[in-house]
Amino acid sequence: MRLVLALLLPWLQFFTIGRPFAGLACLVLQFTLIGWLPAAIWSVYALSQYETDRKISRMTRT
Repeated sequence: MRLVLALLLPWLQFFTIGRPFAGLACLVLQFTLIGWLPAAIWSVYALSQYETDRKISRMTRT
């Protein structure tokens, strides 16, 4: 679900992973039609990093 959100509304996805300042920067980038594609790519990349960080933190807890 977050991947779809990252592609359709990249700025909102940043708020769901706890990065509001990046979300605002992404929103400014998304205001231009040309900036929407880099914003979506950035959002998908940030989501993959977020998932990796969560997996690592789960592994180190046990």
